[in-house]
Amino acid sequence: MINWNGFLRNYRLWQRRWLYPLISLSVAISLCLSTSLPSQAIDIWQIIRKATEIAPQVTQVIQLSNLSIRDEVELGKQMNDELQQEVRLSRNQQLNRYVDQVGRRLAAHSDRANIPYTFQVVEDEAVNAFATVGGFVYVNTGLLKVADNEAELASVIGHEMGHIEGKHLVNQMQQRAIASGVATVTGLDRSQAIGIGVDLALNRPRSRQDEYDADRRGLITLTRTGYSQLAMVSFMKKLQGKSSVPTFLSTHPGASDRVLALQRQINSQPSKGNYGLDNTTYKANIRAFLP
Repeated sequence: MINWNGFLRNYRLWQRRWLYPLISLSVAISLCLSTSLPSQAIDIWQIIRKATEIAPQVTQVIQLSNLSIRDEVELGKQMNDELQQEVRLSRNQQLNRYVDQVGRRLAAHSDRANIPYTFQVVEDEAVNAFATVGGFVYVNTGLLKVADNEAELASVIGHEMGHIEGKHLVNQMQQRAIASGVATVTGLDRSQAIGIGVDLALNRPRSRQDEYDADRRGLITLTRTGYSQLAMVSFMKKLQGKSSVPTFLSTHPGASDRVLALQRQINSQPSKGNYGLDNTTYKANIRAFLP
């Protein structure tokens, strides 16, 4: 059976990498041909050289190991454009505004508060959240419904921000590029990087080290912001009892190991913060936003 999703993804990647640049080059050559030259003898190589000066660079190479903040944010924007072909972003302004407010409250206390975070809602009943690069965080409507209060939602967003702080996806992209042989000494083609990043964001095999690190970073941000530390633990415990393991926890280490690690971190750095534990108000908001 043909995997049409994979075929369409590869076709779009081919479009970005070859078709669009070739069209640009053709247009540029046409412009050069329409320009009067001093001599009647046409030097085709001169035309091609002029055309390549006019046309955009066919291959944009980036170094994942040395990304500037500006390049990382731009890469995140381009991945966001591609992701909209794979997931359905919510157009509910109230819902997006609410999640954005929670996210920005956390971002102000993040270890990478110098990047412009973008928080978006995905219309999907699966209990999941994910992040790409450059501050882009995505939360499924299914997860919003499962959370009991704002502090639990904040704990998930904080965890995903932890992945961004640790540049986990960037590192995985680099590893994938090297393993698949598409990375060169000069770097990685930007369109290939976008394709690899989107695939990893949606289907990435999360590593044990990355998940522990994201939990640790997320709990620190949650604590600094004044949210209840225990909300991160209660959210994971609640999901443990489900018959099917949510995507958010379908990883190693298991949820029980992560809960133990979080409890040890809380015991070593206790906080009196208890913001966001109002279950009634949160549920009322979510019902209003998601009728």
